[in-house]
Amino acid sequence: MVVPAGGSLGTWEWKRIVTNMFPLLIVLSIIVLWAGITLENAEEMIEEISILAVMVPTMVDMGGNLGAILSSRLSSRFHLGTTELDPRDRVLWANVAAILALAVTIFTALAIGAAALDAVLYGGAVGFGQLLFISLVSGMSVAVIAIVFSFAATYGSYRLGIDPDDTTIPIVTNVVDVFGMVIFIGVSAAVLDIPL
Repeated sequence: MVVPAGGSLGTWEWKRIVTNMFPLLIVLSIIVLWAGITLENAEEMIEEISILAVMVPTMVDMGGNLGAILSSRLSSRFHLGTTELDPRDRVLWANVAAILALAVTIFTALAIGAAALDAVLYGGAVGFGQLLFISLVSGMSVAVIAIVFSFAATYGSYRLGIDPDDTTIPIVTNVVDVFGMVIFIGVSAAVLDIPL
């Protein structure tokens, strides 16, 4: 295992954590504004197809949660000295497969729940097939982005000598929130043929 440039990752120093995190949180706050702007630009579409408003929080939260799960697992493996992000590492691929399987399950359940609510509240304004397509395409795209950013943030933090526990989850959840919102709005507009 390669020793990071900054020495041990196992020490807890609040000044180091604040020094590492403050600039990162400023940048991430600016990035997250993009998600808010995207949502505001899609306000008409969401008002027209109200069931989309129900799906947005789950879509965004679950994408970030998937990334946080993988980031935590990768960080733990780095701390334990059991990984070097070798592409031949079967445990890494098992983690990726588990995240993808969890994503399929979660986003299928989201589509089923949304279709049921749509039928009860709005008389089935959007068909189950369309909701399933929107949920799975958006959700699986977000899951892949979460996986990529989990690996990049964990490995990048480690190589820079920064404890991945301090950086990975804020990076991954914020980036996935933004991409999740943009992808969900884009896929929904394309599937439902609604101009943004």
